[in-house]
Amino acid sequence: MYLTTEKKSEIFAKHGKSATDTGSAEGQVALFTFRINHLSQHLKANRHDFNTERSLVKLVGKRKSLLDYLKKKDINRYRAIIAELGLRK
Repeated sequence: MYLTTEKKSEIFAKHGKSATDTGSAEGQVALFTFRINHLSQHLKANRHDFNTERSLVKLVGKRKSLLDYLKKKDINRYRAIIAELGLRK
């Protein structure tokens, strides 16, 4: 599987408060971004995989909701995570 426990811990350690803090908005946005990038690569090779396409759209919506929440809650954290992940916002 592409997302192992070690990889997930690494993402949360880098972008969240700690490796076990899976509830922070920054960590979740980083995890969603990793999954979105993986699914995008999969869809480039498998154009007719509509279930994956639907999952990708749902993940993008979840990430957008979290980013909107973060923008409303703390604009500095929002700007930091956008710059760190290289997202267009």
